[in-house]
Amino acid sequence: QLQASGGGLVQPGGALGLSCTASGHRGEIRIMGWYRQAPGKQRELVSTITSGALTNYADSVKGRFTISIDNARNTVYLRMNNLKPEDSAIYYCNVHSVTYLPSFRVDEYWGQGTQVTVSS
Repeated sequence: QLQASGGGLVQPGGALGLSCTASGHRGEIRIMGWYRQAPGKQRELVSTITSGALTNYADSVKGRFTISIDNARNTVYLRMNNLKPEDSAIYYCNVHSVTYLPSFRVDEYWGQGTQVTVSS
């Protein structure tokens, strides 16, 4: 289960923060991240981070968004600065976890989505 919080309405140039905490998942978390989907568009990657803190960002958010992880709390954060109207979307938390026994297995989990609206 992924519990996301944050989001809301903000003016262009403003900032918002998202957080997502995983619980009840199988195995060990290896990657946490955020995707977004705007009306009429496909879901797209925003940013991901590994348990070792390696990060990846979509070109459209580089320099404005910062992702971080708290492994002890199974929580991922997304700090969004200098928001633009085109950042408006439903943001989804995503988690990949791995299990090694009795055999290697990868599980993927999705959060319920949280709305981010950037508008004046």
